[in-house]
Amino acid sequence: MTLERDLPIGVFDSGVGGLTVLKALRERLPAESLIYLGDTARLPYGTKSAAAVSHYALQAAHALVRMGIKALVVADNTSSAHALEALRAEFPGLPVMGVVEPGAAAAGIASPTGRIVVIATESTVQAGTYPRAIHNTRPGARVISKACPLFVSMVEEGMTDGPIAEQMARHYLDPLFAAAGEGKDGGGKDGGGEAGDCLLLGCTHFPALLPLLRRVVGDDVAIIDSATTTARAVEDLLDHRGLAATRPAERARVRYLATDAPDRFARVAGIFVPWAIPADAVELVDLG
Repeated sequence: MTLERDLPIGVFDSGVGGLTVLKALRERLPAESLIYLGDTARLPYGTKSAAAVSHYALQAAHALVRMGIKALVVADNTSSAHALEALRAEFPGLPVMGVVEPGAAAAGIASPTGRIVVIATESTVQAGTYPRAIHNTRPGARVISKACPLFVSMVEEGMTDGPIAEQMARHYLDPLFAAAGEGKDGGGKDGGGEAGDCLLLGCTHFPALLPLLRRVVGDDVAIIDSATTTARAVEDLLDHRGLAATRPAERARVRYLATDAPDRFARVAGIFVPWAIPADAVELVDLG
């Protein structure tokens, strides 16, 4: 596979949540052109089997590779948990970056005591990918994984703050941060008897809740947004491979693809990015 510096970076997610990663990439790498693919016809991936997620991820990646990309960013935690190795094996010459490894590494550094809480979808929690990745960089860390499935629906409905959103956030997080020893991880194990000191956002929807989560857990807890850590990791990867774009930033372009309901994609996108995406700018694609 021949890779050129000014080819775009391909980014895919099961829906619109990965736009938080796209936003972070645009902010950190303004000269890079991007193609974003949201598999909106089959979302959410978080309720699918590992085999189905891997199959969907490979289909999305093949579509992006056919369009001509120099790197692939898996802006979906469930796909990063279940499909990353399959993607790297399928495209051995293509740099492939998921969101789990950068976020896990950042959490291991940011946590003063190694007591790290990961919030994610049920599928990501069950996969156990974040605890494994954290232990690779921070052996001995005490990781509590908590599934927060209602957060995804809240964000997509625009309920990122207010009394109901705060009540739900406190339902999920107060036992893990406010009352030491009461937390349970996604598998029912005791959280270790001590409150967490680092919160890792293990779903790309969750950065939209950042002000709310900060208020709930307090200022003393480090919060790791895997979107920004992934953008830093992509920058390092491109530099290492000699693939950073040479174009001026004003010539960089973003292309949006969806497998269903481009109008809804454009409408919900406003929750995740601060710029407008017209519905007619979202291309409808069939992954087969």
